[in-house]
Amino acid sequence: MYVRLDLVQPQLEEWIKQSWKVGKWSPNSVINSEGEIIDSRVKGGLRPSPITRDLTWGVPVPKTNDVNSALMEGKVLYVWFDAPFGYPSITAAYTKEWKKWWFNQENVRLFQFMGKDNVYFHTVLWPGILLADGRPWTKLHHLSTTEYLNYESGKFSKSRGVGVFGPGAKETGVPPAVWRYYLLASRPETSDSMFSWADFIAGNNNVLLKNFGNFVNRVVKFLTDQFKGVIPESGDALGPLPPNEDEADPTFVSEVNDLLGEYIESMDRVKLRHSLNLVMSISARGNAYLQRCNLTKALLEKDRKRCAQVLSRALNLIYALSALIHPFMPSTSDAILRQLNAPQRVIPEVLSTDILPGHQLGTPELLFNLIKEAKADEWRKKFGGAQKAS
Repeated sequence: MYVRLDLVQPQLEEWIKQSWKVGKWSPNSVINSEGEIIDSRVKGGLRPSPITRDLTWGVPVPKTNDVNSALMEGKVLYVWFDAPFGYPSITAAYTKEWKKWWFNQENVRLFQFMGKDNVYFHTVLWPGILLADGRPWTKLHHLSTTEYLNYESGKFSKSRGVGVFGPGAKETGVPPAVWRYYLLASRPETSDSMFSWADFIAGNNNVLLKNFGNFVNRVVKFLTDQFKGVIPESGDALGPLPPNEDEADPTFVSEVNDLLGEYIESMDRVKLRHSLNLVMSISARGNAYLQRCNLTKALLEKDRKRCAQVLSRALNLIYALSALIHPFMPSTSDAILRQLNAPQRVIPEVLSTDILPGHQLGTPELLFNLIKEAKADEWRKKFGGAQKAS
């Protein structure tokens, strides 16, 4: 059995060119950053595509009780014809109102994430089938495609036990948030990237622990120890902080606001790796602010009001970070909110004062813990990382 994609090629090409532009697809898809279709199957002219296989496993071709039914005896549906039906059918299994999502092109945006080897099926085969059907199906809006993630000096291989997978990751005892950080920070969005145990440990120790975690812990611990966890009067009013007026760090607010704007734009374009790196840049800017303002007991004793203002601004930056990190590391976001004793918030466009004087914080807790560098050799040996390059 065949699907006549050749009959819908003009409509399909028009849809690809329009959807790529509106949805800002990844450049490593069937169309490049200049809007030129680069998939050889489309450029060479689509042909009827077989959607059945002669296999002993799979979904049997439904019986139609006509002359063609006997011809389909013993055949199963091709997985990439059958599998995309799972997208609407899983919604239909959840609610009888599934058409509100799947027949609603004007109000629903479909985002899909995949490796580059699955792009054709989601940008040509499946949309071609939907176009041929003629009904107003909700079709792909944004496509986020990745290249390959390699392992140490070679490739991941489940059959050969090379590389770390779900059960193995759990055996390391490393919290899920750290895995989420490293895999997203090294996401192969534009070119192949490599999983390295040394980089994994460095990401935890140098970025999460010393940068992000240190900033949060330093502020919350200082407030707990010196103010019994109660936010002191800072002089800052509720709402956006004025830029360029901090005496010790005049560019702090404006630089954070610029980074927030870049984060929002990056997230809108689904540049996840860059967005996560921006979160870490914002926390690093928070650490620099504390250093430039000399947040110490000496500052508290010398100028209590100034110390309170520095703490308030840093704490409200932490509150903003709880929202920025949530799409990537939700458990870390939850841990921050527990310490702040504050509700979940929306992603801010500018730095503002949202937690006011008199607010009682929760209990300080460490977000991350040190991983010994010697673990790299242990895990590399355990998970086959000493392989030779292939």
